[in-house]
Amino acid sequence: MCIFSPQSRIMMKRILLVVFSLSGWSLSTCFLHQYYYVPDLKNWTEAQSYCRQRYTDLATIENTEEKNQVINTVSSAGYNSSVWIGLYNQINWTWSDGYTGSGADFRNWLTSDNDPDFISADQFCVSAGNTGWWDYYCNNALVVICQKGTAGTQLDPDFVLVNATMNWTSAQSYCRQNFTDLATVTNNQQKLMIQNLVPSGEMAWIGLFRDPNFYWSDQSIFSFSDFDSVENRIYSLNVVCGVADLQGSRKWKFLSCDTRKPFVCYARPIKRQVMKLKVKLEDSSVDLNDPAVKAGILKKFQDRLKENGLSAVTLKWREQPDGKVFHKEKEADVTHDKC
Repeated sequence: MCIFSPQSRIMMKRILLVVFSLSGWSLSTCFLHQYYYVPDLKNWTEAQSYCRQRYTDLATIENTEEKNQVINTVSSAGYNSSVWIGLYNQINWTWSDGYTGSGADFRNWLTSDNDPDFISADQFCVSAGNTGWWDYYCNNALVVICQKGTAGTQLDPDFVLVNATMNWTSAQSYCRQNFTDLATVTNNQQKLMIQNLVPSGEMAWIGLFRDPNFYWSDQSIFSFSDFDSVENRIYSLNVVCGVADLQGSRKWKFLSCDTRKPFVCYARPIKRQVMKLKVKLEDSSVDLNDPAVKAGILKKFQDRLKENGLSAVTLKWREQPDGKVFHKEKEADVTHDKC
């Protein structure tokens, strides 16, 4: 903690009036990830541990530039297949009415179609047909199965077919407004009731769904995606892990986290930047090299950077050979050219 004398505080006010009256001052920096290809075959968890011990973490990719950087890093090593990156997806199927009692984990996946197959990493809602269930695109329009009763009671819920097509969210709202909720299916008998209601050859929305739950290993916010339009076979897995497939589309897909693959780590390079600061003093008696004054100026700049989201930046004064930071500008050094 810095303690300023009354005289120092007065000097600080004078200096800061000058420093912060300079409009438009800014410090911008870009912390690009530095990527490292590791050819060792490891499962996703082993790769994560390796990267955290030697670098920062498994590769996080936040924009197209970084995606291309990963591709170039791996390609330059002579490798062109799939590699682990830091992406993973948690799978938590939930019933619309929140039911978690006996039979809540009942499923009727159409395994002949490899469902749930999470095509294009964009299938989060469940539809039922005459032969089984699919994970499906939530925005598609299907007919709807609602229920009147409550799941888990001794009396089976009364299922109702709504023969009008709508997306899953609209179907949920409709069922809640007009019945109880979308259908919750907890046993084989209820499964057969649903199958008999669905028009032949069609699919109908039921209440099972899941949230996207995309994450990066380093807990960065997931905002940039580059998924391939392929099947991501999740079966009964609770988590699937991401690879960058560099052999074909150069896009991302998900595999079982136990698969053994080479991988890409990242580290954040430390960037240093030197900036010159010119201060015009209204009071020539102010000593800018006073330790308390220097500390105060630096703290004000540091606070301003934090306000602008640059909390990871550290500021330091750079002393000259004589041990001073500030020097008075000599008359001969002053130029009067306009720029």
